[in-house]
Amino acid sequence: MQHGIVVENLGKWFSRFHAKKPVTFMEAVISGLRQMKPVEQFWALRHVSFTVAPGEMLGVIGHNGAGKSTLLQLLGGVAHPTEGKIQIRGRVGALLDLGAGMHGDLTGRENIYVMAIAAGLTRQAVSRRMDQIINFAELNRFIDNPVRTYSTGMMMRLAFSVAIHTDPDVLLIDEFLSVGDLSFQTKCLNRIADIKEQGCAIVFVSHDAGQVERLCDRALWLRRGEIVAYGEPEVVTGQYVSEMRSQTQQRTPHRPPQLTDAGSTLKVNENRFGSLDVEIRHIRLLPKAAMRSGEALAIEIDYQRQQSTIASAIFSVSVSQADGQKCIDINTSDMGWATVPLNDQGILRLSIDRLDLVAGEYFVDVGIYEQDWSYAYDFHWHVYPLTIESALTSKGLVIPPMRWDVVAENSLSEGAGSESVPQLKV
Repeated sequence: MQHGIVVENLGKWFSRFHAKKPVTFMEAVISGLRQMKPVEQFWALRHVSFTVAPGEMLGVIGHNGAGKSTLLQLLGGVAHPTEGKIQIRGRVGALLDLGAGMHGDLTGRENIYVMAIAAGLTRQAVSRRMDQIINFAELNRFIDNPVRTYSTGMMMRLAFSVAIHTDPDVLLIDEFLSVGDLSFQTKCLNRIADIKEQGCAIVFVSHDAGQVERLCDRALWLRRGEIVAYGEPEVVTGQYVSEMRSQTQQRTPHRPPQLTDAGSTLKVNENRFGSLDVEIRHIRLLPKAAMRSGEALAIEIDYQRQQSTIASAIFSVSVSQADGQKCIDINTSDMGWATVPLNDQGILRLSIDRLDLVAGEYFVDVGIYEQDWSYAYDFHWHVYPLTIESALTSKGLVIPPMRWDVVAENSLSEGAGSESVPQLKV
């Protein structure tokens, strides 16, 4: 099989210099060249090998400093490897730094020409695709304004739209799901699925193991620049999440049991895990913890920050059954809020417009995570019960709005159409 990407024994060596390294020749002479030498040398990547076939998507996961961004830079030709080799067949589209390369004084339309031509298209090809690019980015009203007047989100949407309309054979993506709101992210996902079906080889870097498991054909886990696991997404992400859970347990301090406002007992390393640098103080299920299927539910998370140096975090909420099966599993990152800025104290609310679960007993599980998902600050598991009531029964998990229609056709009468009979509606 011909591969779109072949990486063999890849390695990248970096030197770290003194913070006060001289920037001019005179400063270097005065310091006696002492601060010109590197204070440390290290491998950002070492012994990395993998292949990506056309029409395949490889997910790369790992904590900050694992070497993910370095890998993308090497694949994109932004940097050169110290050892090993990279073979890439075809045109490369790279979403490494959305917005990079734009000129603030040029209009959005002019920047489209600059970026697309730099990606390998002719001016005529760009002109033919201009309307598609603009419509996808949803910037019709602003496309002839200078880019310096754009918000960060508008610039990211424009850069993403250009990149995916250049017909790449290989696509490199760094956390693309942080682009725009939830509806735009869905559109991005659909477009990337189309590109993949057309035979594009894709490398996708993410902190979110769930995204990699859902979207990718294979997964690669990096730790300190070396491969920990490489293979089926379910297996690799499972190992990654297991290590994260282990780190969380190791960071969980000993603390006597505590009672929640509802009278439930919180016990560390039983139903409560995390470093407690940011604590969940109270959880409120509104309007109440017993509701009818299809009604709205709001979940308020009252938190307190114990370490003022922690600037932001990821919040997650899941609704699960007693056996642990998750019915809903969402977090702020997946919904377009990369990290939530923290105050010393605060309240975050998740509003669910309607919760269409079958009748039964559930638990609302809530967590606050370090911004790269490496461990939990605080996670409460099976502490907050939720009762769903419904007059209907179902063998599944959900009862969405639905109806039965009985349509009788009278074929004996010439010209007779179909006759609707009363509906059975939920």
